Amino acid sequence: MSGCIAIIGAGQAGLQLALSLRTLGYGGRVVLLGDEPGLPYQRPPLSKGFLAGQETLEDLELRDPSIFEEERIELIAGKRVDAVKVGDERGELTLDDGATLAFDTLALATGSTARRLPIPGADLDGVLTLRDVADAERLCAELEAARDVVVIGGGFIGLEIAATARAQGKTVTVIEAAARILARVVAEPVSAHVSDWHRAQGTTVLINAGVTELTGTDRVTGVVLADGTSIDADVVVTGVGAAPSVALAQSLDLPVERGIVTDESGRTSHPRVFAVGDCTVQPHPTVPGRLIGIESVNNAVEQATAAASAILGHEPAPRGVPWFWSNQGELKLQMAGISDGHDHHVVRGDGSDGRLSVLYYRGDRLIAADVVNNPRDFNAVRNALAKGATIDPEAATDVEVALKSLVR
Repeated sequence: MSGCIAIIGAGQAGLQLALSLRTLGYGGRVVLLGDEPGLPYQRPPLSKGFLAGQETLEDLELRDPSIFEEERIELIAGKRVDAVKVGDERGELTLDDGATLAFDTLALATGSTARRLPIPGADLDGVLTLRDVADAERLCAELEAARDVVVIGGGFIGLEIAATARAQGKTVTVIEAAARILARVVAEPVSAHVSDWHRAQGTTVLINAGVTELTGTDRVTGVVLADGTSIDADVVVTGVGAAPSVALAQSLDLPVERGIVTDESGRTSHPRVFAVGDCTVQPHPTVPGRLIGIESVNNAVEQATAAASAILGHEPAPRGVPWFWSNQGELKLQMAGISDGHDHHVVRGDGSDGRLSVLYYRGDRLIAADVVNNPRDFNAVRNALAKGATIDPEAATDVEVALKSLVR
């Protein structure tokens, strides 16, 4: 098979797609286009090791630079794709410098962008988001001189930043509008355990707290809550979620429901346009008829690998068990499966030893688990889900019994 496959987006999903095409024997041109300068890099460490100064940008590179020449992958970095057209036989994209590229097949791996708070003061200096390496470098520089750090949003990114800043000796306040942190992704026992851990480190965690204004003249100096409370802040980080980047998909009239609608192998409604990674929504793995966006390295790799097979007309391999992790200082949260759609859960442990596991069920079937500081439980659940097995919920509450022995 010859021709040209253009991949817009040079992150984890885009690079994986390019490499998988070569692994499967594609011999035509593979062009990987990214709007950031430099080589493709890992994003998860930006809020952890990179922000803490433990990892460099070179450490974050997804692959050795030699891989691009070896695999004949043409990397066009630091260029934005402004427009795309897809005709009956071929397509063409236009870069921000006016250059054009003709292609036979297009893959969108455009990722997502950080949401911003629509409140007064959101554009002040010292108000930051964290989505790419430029954001991380800016935040690193700001934290050096900061004393009072406020994180708006009690999701994974916000809590990881909070843990890193607190470890640097900063006064840290996390502000969450919902009734508990991580409310959209974990059960209440996990939220409570994670909250307790952060508070034990000296972080202030506020819930049911809306933010109405960021104060300051040129630079942020404070955060005003809905109840009128004012909190001092040298740096404010907003971690209130991300929006899939779908503008190019919309210009092609592809279906978009928050993200670009695909099947589990990245196929869109157009036979020669595929989409992979954080910019997509795909069929829910356990709830028929529901679409879900899965933001994880695991999903980016698996969906891109499947898309490469689909592009080349091969039968994609079955997808594995979705998994995700969040390192917040010494607290390590691992998630296996998708808990969305569960009808009950069981709690394993009380967290007094730092460990806690919550297993999610629909009917009598295990569908997911959230595990804190207990890799054995995580591996047991992940292996059970991979085999289509389950774990007796009543027996699982006994922490004296190894979870892997209960798989059936």
